[in-house]
Amino acid sequence: MSNTTSRPLAVVTGGSNGIGFELAVQFVENGYDILIAAENAAHLEEAATRLRRNGAEIAVHAGDLSTEQGVDGLYEAIRSGGRPVDALCVNAGVGLGGAFAETDLQKELKMIDLNVRGAVQLTKLVLKDMAARDAGKILLTSSIASTMPDPFEAVYGATKVFLRWFGEALHNELKDTGVSVTVLLPGVTETNFFNRAEMMDTKAGASNSKDDPAVVAKAAFEALEAGKDKITPTLKNKVMGVVADMLPDRAAAQIHRGMSEPGSAN
Repeated sequence: MSNTTSRPLAVVTGGSNGIGFELAVQFVENGYDILIAAENAAHLEEAATRLRRNGAEIAVHAGDLSTEQGVDGLYEAIRSGGRPVDALCVNAGVGLGGAFAETDLQKELKMIDLNVRGAVQLTKLVLKDMAARDAGKILLTSSIASTMPDPFEAVYGATKVFLRWFGEALHNELKDTGVSVTVLLPGVTETNFFNRAEMMDTKAGASNSKDDPAVVAKAAFEALEAGKDKITPTLKNKVMGVVADMLPDRAAAQIHRGMSEPGSAN
């Protein structure tokens, strides 16, 4: 990637599909060059082809961001380009549905490694560079699930709670600097998430009223550019978040159970 351009650079993890891809679209359409990262090299190349427009330079990096070596590899790829990161979207993440007593422990541990450990590692590395320049923006993708207990998504929900408060704490730490941190709290969105999370038999997975990832990404981009602490896209999700905050935790957990319990689609 050229280091002579005056265009800003954005890095988006999980950028080959879903909300991550639509975030990349937003950056390209608003004058950024992009580096998208994900595990599947073929999916990344396909996404890069779709993103090449408006004179933007598009770079890809394939790696497993659930491992320390994978995150280090991405950071080295960023540094080797010789350009500062103007915006970082820590968006890569996975879910897993089902009763905790029955779900696969190894999948859950890898989920924690990707959603939490990898997010912290990458944020630390890039944020230190931003702090040294006193400039930059970071977006952390949490979830509306972080506003309530999440039966049948217990580990996934806990990772999203971590990301929410991690991001909001950093926003406060950095409030008097040129670096901002924004937390994205999307609701049920039309992506491959529910299929990968083995939740297609749930009410949430089978819903026909999922949010458009392009709408979610546009709201996220605008909030990031404005330096907001968090953004919950769409009115229905804002209402859900307010209601969840007002309800006793046991009641909020029961509402989530109605959406996430296996077989609830029927």
